[in-house]
Amino acid sequence: MNFYKEAASKLDLIESKKASVKGCLSLAAPKDRRRMGALIIETLKFKDAITAIVDATPLMRDERRHLISKNFAAVLVHDLLFNSGGIQAGDGPVKQAINRHKTRLQAELVKLKIRRGATSNGKLAQPDDPRAANIPRYLRANRNIWTTEQAVEFYISQGYTVSTDPGLPQKGQFRLDSHIPDLLIFHPDHKLHHDEAYKDGRMIAQDKASCFPAVVLDPPKAESAWVIDATAAPGNKTSHISALMGNKGKIIAFERNKRRYKTLEGMLQRAKCQNVEPILGDFLDQDPLDARFKLVTHILLDPSCSGSGIVNRLDYLTQEATVEDGLDIRLDTLASFQKNMVLHAAKFPSVERIVYSTCSIHLEENEGVVRDVLGNSEFTGKGFKLAPRSQVLPKWERRGLPYPSIEVDALDALIRCSPGEDDPGTNGFFVSCFSREIGTGGRSEKSPCLSGKRKTVDEPRAGCSKRKRRGT
Repeated sequence: MNFYKEAASKLDLIESKKASVKGCLSLAAPKDRRRMGALIIETLKFKDAITAIVDATPLMRDERRHLISKNFAAVLVHDLLFNSGGIQAGDGPVKQAINRHKTRLQAELVKLKIRRGATSNGKLAQPDDPRAANIPRYLRANRNIWTTEQAVEFYISQGYTVSTDPGLPQKGQFRLDSHIPDLLIFHPDHKLHHDEAYKDGRMIAQDKASCFPAVVLDPPKAESAWVIDATAAPGNKTSHISALMGNKGKIIAFERNKRRYKTLEGMLQRAKCQNVEPILGDFLDQDPLDARFKLVTHILLDPSCSGSGIVNRLDYLTQEATVEDGLDIRLDTLASFQKNMVLHAAKFPSVERIVYSTCSIHLEENEGVVRDVLGNSEFTGKGFKLAPRSQVLPKWERRGLPYPSIEVDALDALIRCSPGEDDPGTNGFFVSCFSREIGTGGRSEKSPCLSGKRKTVDEPRAGCSKRKRRGT
């Protein structure tokens, strides 16, 4: 029964917005992870029906001694009614408590199907977000371990063929992304648990839009480079920055939540990130004038947001509550917090480039934050302005949306991804970049980022094929 208790506790975290589905599953015991994931996801799919059924019975009232929470009851009722194998636990007080109400629960299930016109139990499940069907499986070659060329050779050796056709690859095919170096695109049903390169860290599962911030940040690839990832967990973007830097220099990765910090540590170890120092702490509590940060020139900000752009097969299940519950108040609070993150980043004396991103589709969290930041005299007085489109994925077509007091040229410097609508599809995302010129900014004059004309960031970086594999 401990398995069901753990699943219920993870559901509590997910529904209270304290964790994502993926984050919770990453902390489950490896032997239980697949089963735990299936139970949590399926319970979420049927949660509305389960709640209606349980509320129509005296189960929670009569068995409150054994059913310690509503989600504990939910996972048990799910397996009783919707799992062909029933409750997977030995006989005991809790299972007996559920079984005492089995007949009534089954009767309420039948009534609910009649009321909703459902011809089968499966018809009671929350429907998938149709936009998710347009999003492929993205895997990023982890250049801390091997090259993109080696990744391509590996998948060909596994029987995959390289496609050059636009749209979703067919099963058994993959293709290279046209905007993000090292990103491979697979069919949505590509199974990660069968992918050895994913399991050992050579490949990182990361939505295309989620790769944009690190690429736009364009961190220096030098031993003298210093970068901050302000909200680093679960670590996908941190590991991406590390790879772009060639595992050189220094990345200070902050995470204020202990549980998420553990997830971050695990990702950094798996991805062989040797240039990252994870710190359990809040970025906003750090003193920008601390000597530790005097050489920091690049800062990535991907703070908490509404998550309204997420439509993938896991997290969309909890999305409606996030977006709809107290929307205006929540967005105002989030936008204020997000703006403070950007303003705080600007206080670091040597910072030259700040990337601010969200997985939100709401104007208030995106263009609204940009407008408010650019309207702050202290911020602009430090010399910060929006980096031009030529430095912010210029070949990506979808740009910022109209917003009061923002010029058209400024909107053109912003990146937007609309959930499932671009080709290939991504989750909803927003990226902006603020930059300033402050001489060498604490960096060496020989820094690659300062030599000649800045390279546009959706051009492949030279020398990829010359990197040696460091092992797995």
